[in-house]
Amino acid sequence: MAAAWEKGKAVESGESPFVLGSIVRIFMKNFLTYTVCEVHPGPNLNVVVGANGTGKSSIVCAICLGLAGKPAFLGRADKVGLFVKQGCMKAIVEIELFKSPENILITREIYVANNTSVWFINRKPATLKTVEEQIAALNIQVDNLCQFLPQDKVGEFTRLSKTELLEATEKSIGSPEMYQFHCELKNFREKERELENFFREKNTSLEKMKQRVERYKQDVERYHECKRHVDLIEMLERKRPWVEYENVREQHEEVKQCRNQVKKELKCLRELQAPWTRKIQEAEENLNNLDMKTRDNTAEIRNISQKCKEKQDALEMKDKQIEEINQAFRMKKDEETNRQKKIYQTQQIIEEWQSELDTMAVCENLQPQIDAVNTELKKLQEEKANIDNNVSDLRAEKTNQEREEKRIIDRLGQLNNIMHVKEEKLKQRFRDTHSALLWLRNNKDKFKKKTCEPMMLEINMKDSRHAKYVENHISSNDLRAFVFECQEDMETFLVEVRDRQNLRVNAVCAPDKSCAEILPSRPIEELHRYGFYSYLRELFDAPSPVMSYLCYQYRVHDVPVGTQKTRDMIERVIQETNLKQIYTAEERYVIKMSSYTKQTITSNICLKDAQYLTSSVDTEERGQLENQRQNISNTLKSLDARLTALFERQKLLDLKDNKLRQEKKALLERENRRRQLESKIGVKYDSLRQLEQDAIDLEKEFQLANVKIKEINKQKAELVTELMHLMKRIIPLNVDKVDLAFQMTRVTAKKNRLQSEYKAGTVQLRAAQQRLHELDNKKQHLYDKCRELMKQAQHICRLRPDQDFPEEFQVAFQTLPNTLEEIDAFLNEEKTRASCFTGLSSSVVEEYNKQTQEIQQLTEYLEEKRNELNNYKQNISQEEYEKYGIRIRVKFHSSTELHELTPYYHSGGEKTVSTMLYLMALQELNRCPFRVVDEINQGMDPTNERRVFEMVVETACKKRTSQYFLITPKLLQNLTYNDKMTVLFVYNGPFMLETYKWNLKCFKKRQRRLSNITAS
Repeated sequence: MAAAWEKGKAVESGESPFVLGSIVRIFMKNFLTYTVCEVHPGPNLNVVVGANGTGKSSIVCAICLGLAGKPAFLGRADKVGLFVKQGCMKAIVEIELFKSPENILITREIYVANNTSVWFINRKPATLKTVEEQIAALNIQVDNLCQFLPQDKVGEFTRLSKTELLEATEKSIGSPEMYQFHCELKNFREKERELENFFREKNTSLEKMKQRVERYKQDVERYHECKRHVDLIEMLERKRPWVEYENVREQHEEVKQCRNQVKKELKCLRELQAPWTRKIQEAEENLNNLDMKTRDNTAEIRNISQKCKEKQDALEMKDKQIEEINQAFRMKKDEETNRQKKIYQTQQIIEEWQSELDTMAVCENLQPQIDAVNTELKKLQEEKANIDNNVSDLRAEKTNQEREEKRIIDRLGQLNNIMHVKEEKLKQRFRDTHSALLWLRNNKDKFKKKTCEPMMLEINMKDSRHAKYVENHISSNDLRAFVFECQEDMETFLVEVRDRQNLRVNAVCAPDKSCAEILPSRPIEELHRYGFYSYLRELFDAPSPVMSYLCYQYRVHDVPVGTQKTRDMIERVIQETNLKQIYTAEERYVIKMSSYTKQTITSNICLKDAQYLTSSVDTEERGQLENQRQNISNTLKSLDARLTALFERQKLLDLKDNKLRQEKKALLERENRRRQLESKIGVKYDSLRQLEQDAIDLEKEFQLANVKIKEINKQKAELVTELMHLMKRIIPLNVDKVDLAFQMTRVTAKKNRLQSEYKAGTVQLRAAQQRLHELDNKKQHLYDKCRELMKQAQHICRLRPDQDFPEEFQVAFQTLPNTLEEIDAFLNEEKTRASCFTGLSSSVVEEYNKQTQEIQQLTEYLEEKRNELNNYKQNISQEEYEKYGIRIRVKFHSSTELHELTPYYHSGGEKTVSTMLYLMALQELNRCPFRVVDEINQGMDPTNERRVFEMVVETACKKRTSQYFLITPKLLQNLTYNDKMTVLFVYNGPFMLETYKWNLKCFKKRQRRLSNITAS
C-alpha cells in the first residue's frame, strides 16, 4: 500500500498549482507488488520513500507503462506481461494527467496471455497510436533520460554520447520545433553529399550508355531484315491450319452424305420387323403375369410353412420339458441312493477307527528323538543363513557391476552418436562419398590390407577448437578421400565405385614406409618463445595409414601452431625460424624462397571456420571404456559362477532340511495319532446324523412329476390339432403352384420360338445399325477434328470464335500457295533464310530504343539535379551539424582541472552528483510536465547527498516549475524541507490495512487517547 501525506497551503481558487500534463493520480491493480494501490502526488517535488522491495520502483514502472512507454525503457523485462502480479492474468494501470478544464485519464489493461494491452482515454477505448499522440501533445517523453531516469537506467546517462545528450536536452527543454529543425539541418547536409555522389555516378553511367547504343545500331538493322523473313514464316504458319481445316471439312461432308443414305435403309428394315416385335412383347406380358401369380402363391406357402415350423418347434419344446421332469426325478433317485451309500461307508470308517483306537497301546516316549531332529535343523538354518548372506553380497556386487556396465555402454553410445553426426555431415555434403562408404563397410573382405574410411571420419580432434587448423591445412578433396595401404586395393575400390557405380569419390594410397612416427625438424620446446605450443600432428588422432599419408603429403609433423603472440612478432618468426608454413590464432602463413631473386615471399590468409571436424571423439577414453567393459564382463561371469555354486549348496541343504522336517512330522504324528482318531470319530458321527436327516421321499416326488407331465401332454394335443389344420391349407396351394409352373413353361416356349424367328430377320438390321454407328463415329471424329483445327487456326491467327475472317488475312493468303505440300516447301525455304541471322532477338531493338530513351531522360534529369545541387550549395552553409553535441565538464576538487564527464574516468558517486546537477540545471528551463529520478542518491556520500537534496528542494519547489519525482529508500536526518513538497511513504507487508480501512483522523484520535492514558 502507498499512503500520501501532503504539507502545503491552500491553493487560491481559480488557479491550479499543477502544470499542463502533470500527474494528478496513479492507480494500480494487480501490478508487480501491488494488489490495489492509488497514489496522489503533489504538483511540485514528490519524495517517494520506502524500504527496498516495498514497491517504490513499481510506481515508476506504472508511470512509464501507463504513458505508452516500452518495457525496454525500464531495463527490467522485455515483455509487458511480466509486470502483472504473479498468479494474476490481468493488470490495470490508470494515470490521470492535469489539463484544463478537464483532466485526461489514460488507462492501460495488461494481459499475460500473448503480452497484449488494451487502451482507454477518459474511459473510452482507444488505440496505442492515439494515446501516443495525446502524450506527445503534452510534451511527455518517458524514453528521454533527461526527463525519465528509472533505477536500472541511471548508469546509462553518463554513457550518452555528446550528440545523444544534445538531442535529449533539446527534447526536454526546447520547443518541439527545435529538435525537428536540428534533424532537418543534419538531413540537408547529408542530402547535399548524396546529390554530389549521385551526380558523379549518373554522369559516368550516361557516357557508358552512349557507347553501348553505338554498338547496338548495326544489330538493329540486321534484326529488321530478319524480321521480314520471320513475318512471312508466321503468315505461312497461319495459312497452313486453314488449308488443313478445309481438307478435313470436305471429308466430313462426304461421310455425312453416306450416313444419311444408311439411315434411310435402316428405317425400312425396322418397319419390316415391327409385327414380330409386337408378338414377342405380348408373350413377355403373359409371362410377367404368370410370374406375379407364382410369387404370390409362393409367399402364401412360405407363410403357412413358417407357422407349421413354429408349431413343430413348440412340440419339441414340450418334449424337452417332459424329459427335464424325468431327468429331475432320476437325479432325486440317484441322490437318495448316494446318501444310503455314504451312510454305509461312514459306518464302516467309524468301526475301523474305533477298532484301531481300541487296539492302540500306550504311546512310547518320542521326545529325545524329536530334540535330536530339532538340533540338526538349527544347524542347517545357520548354514543356510550364511549362504543367504553370501548370495546377497554377491548380488549387490553384481548389481553394482551391471550399473557400471550400463554407464559405460551409455557413454560409448554417446561417443558413437558423435561419429554418427560426422557421418551425417558427410552424407549431406558428399552423397557419392557416403554411398561408397556404405559399399566399403559391406565388402571389406575383398581387400588384402587395412582400408580406412574418409579422413574426416577417421580424424579425431583432441580439442574441437583446433579443428579449423587441420581443415585449413588439408584440402577438401583429401578430407573426403579413402586411404588404402596398397595400390592394388585402391584400384579394386575405384573400379567398383567409379567405373561401375559412377560415383565421384577420391582415394589415396599411404606411403609404403610409414611416416606416422617421423620426428619434426626441431623440438616444439625451441619454438615456445615464439608463441608456438604444438605441431599439427599432436592436435588430433588418426589411424596409422591416415597419419602416415598426412605426414608424407602435408608434413603435419613439422607445421607448428601458434597464438596471438606469434602474430604480434610474425616478422621475427619468419626471419629466425626458417619455417615453410605456420599457423597463428586466426591466420595461416606460407613462406617461400624465390628461385630467381632468392628473396623470401610470405603470403597469409584468414582461417575459415571448421565444418567437419568440430565433433571429435576421445579415442583414449573410448579404448579405456572398452577395456573397462571387458573387465566388468569377466567379473560378472565370475560372480555368476560363485552364485551358481552357492545355489547348488543351498539346494542340498533344502533337501536335507525337508527330510528332517518329514522325520519330525512323522514322530509328532505318532504322538498325536490317538487324539486325532478320537476327534475324527466325533466328526464322522456328526456327519452320519446329518445324512440320516437329509432323507428324500421318492414316492411323493414321483407323483408330482406325473402331474406335470399330464399337463404338458394336454398342451401337445392342442398344438398337433393346429398343425393338422395348417397342413390341410397348404396342400391346394402347392397344386396351384404346379399348375402355374406348367403355364409358364408353355408361354416361355412360345416366346423362345418367336425370338428365334425374329432373330433371323434382325441380322440384316444389325449390320445396318453397325454401319450407321461406324459412320456416326467417323462423322463425329471428323467434326471434332474440324473444330479442333478451326480452334488452332483461330488461335494462330489470334481470332475470337465469333470474329469474322479479317480481310487483311484474305489478301495475304491469296499470294501464298494453296496446298499443304507447297506451303511446307515454301516454309522450309524461309526458315532456312531466317536461320542465317543468328544471335538476334527483339530485345536488341527494345534495348536500343530503351537505351536511347534513357539517355534522353537521364540527360534531362542530370540537368535538373545540377540546378538542385547549386541551389543547395547557395542556401546551406558548410557546417557539420551531425557533430554538434553537449560535453559536461566537471571538477570535484579546487586543485584539479575541469575534465569531461565519462563513464570510465569518474567514480560512481561523482557520476551520480554530476547527473543530478545537470538535471537540476534543466529544471527551470524544462518544458516537460514532470521528471522522474529513481534512487540516484545511492552512490553519494552523505555530504553530497545533503547538498543535492537541498538543491532539488530549492529548485523543484519554485513557482510554476514542472512536477518532480525523487525515489529513494532512505533520507538523511535534519534535511531541509519545503511546504510545497509532497512526501509519499511506501509500506508493504502481510499486516497492512486495506485501502478502504486507512483513516488518518482515526489514527490521530487513537494516538491522543493513548498519550492521555500514559500521562495519567
